[in-house]
Amino acid sequence: MIEWMPLLMFAVICLVLMLGYPVAFSLAGTAMLFAGLGISLGHFDPSFLAALPNRLFGTINNTTLIAVPLFVFMGVMLERSRLAEELLGNMAALFGRRPGGLGFSVVLVGMLLAASTGIVGATVVTMGLLSLPSMLQRGYDPKLATGTICATGTLGQIIPPSIALVLLGDTLSSAYQQAQLDMGVFSPKTVSVGDLFIGALVPGLLLVGLYLIYLLTITLIQPQRAPAAKELTAPEPGAWIKGLLPPILLIVAVLGSILSGAATPTEAAGVGALGATLLAAVKGRLNASRLAEVARETLLVTCMVFMILIGAAVFSLVFRGFGGDELIQHFFNIMPGGAFTAMLLVMVVIFLLGFILDFIEITFVVVPIIAPILLKMGFDPVWLGIMIALNLQTSFLTPPFGFALFYLRGVAPAQIRTVDIYRGVVPFIGLQLLMLIALAMWPSLATWLPEMIRKP
Repeated sequence: MIEWMPLLMFAVICLVLMLGYPVAFSLAGTAMLFAGLGISLGHFDPSFLAALPNRLFGTINNTTLIAVPLFVFMGVMLERSRLAEELLGNMAALFGRRPGGLGFSVVLVGMLLAASTGIVGATVVTMGLLSLPSMLQRGYDPKLATGTICATGTLGQIIPPSIALVLLGDTLSSAYQQAQLDMGVFSPKTVSVGDLFIGALVPGLLLVGLYLIYLLTITLIQPQRAPAAKELTAPEPGAWIKGLLPPILLIVAVLGSILSGAATPTEAAGVGALGATLLAAVKGRLNASRLAEVARETLLVTCMVFMILIGAAVFSLVFRGFGGDELIQHFFNIMPGGAFTAMLLVMVVIFLLGFILDFIEITFVVVPIIAPILLKMGFDPVWLGIMIALNLQTSFLTPPFGFALFYLRGVAPAQIRTVDIYRGVVPFIGLQLLMLIALAMWPSLATWLPEMIRKP
């Protein structure tokens, strides 16, 4: 029974989370409960808990994670100052007079919002409130409209600078160091958040391209599903530049500083937060109450992330104290098919966990357990991180439990049926699975650009 304690821990935490208890306290509470049970039975070494203060201090003292509140601040400022709404309006005026133009606008603006917020719920809700009524009013098929918005909202998982990639990068860096330590190998190669940003660029843009090709195909085969909004007037060149260029330049500055090596992701996040604030001020939409509102929202999200991180650190320490990592590694080693089967099983488990856990919990609880084992099997850490991000993106879009579907259902008009949302996302799920398969077959899609940039 004792040897199965790690798996029992994992089952209990999933059950507790499904019952709706707070994630951070559920993780830490379950871990301490099992640790106390193990100590009373004489099957858990209390000295493991002595390492807890140093682990927590190291987590909170991690400068990489400072990027989280800064990127959150940047995204919330763009949203609350209505810069995102203005961006969508200008993009719709630019493309809307063509069949499928509003759909193209939603994908492109959603990509930019994903790059600025990195939070699936924020992007889906924002796009749902701003674009869904306009698409329905102009005769768009409800299935196509809702599917486009949901799929675009999940781009926040993969389009850099994504908060999901920030957290994954930090977790994979620790896992890579742990894997090297376990193997007794000390390679100069490391994995960073910047590597994940660069590695996600090509797969993310390819996925956006697949979305646009799908919408273009619909307009050619079934133009009645995405009619042109002929009443929209094309913006004047000056208005187009004034409306679209500043937020695009901000995102390019953030990513460009990382790609060029001029700034770390944390420093680039500071540039993004300051740039979003200056844009809001230039537009005359920055005042004390709005700044306080943005700061309060940033504080809430940041506290949630770090509390979950602390709870996950406690959980993973107790899990390792029960020999959970050795149990999983043994299970992977005896599986037929070797590394391929192990990777496939991990992807399936993460996909299913995406129905009940947010990416933060999965990143902090699941990834530290499985990543060192997969890295010791020879998988590239950057490729592994992009695969996990894409997998979670697909999970968040898949009926009936996908988080993106729930977010859109919460803001969609009453006449939109839930079944329409489910049917609308099916083609986009197929596109994401296609991208996932392509990345599995050609890992260089994720590893080529980081390796090229790292070359002296």
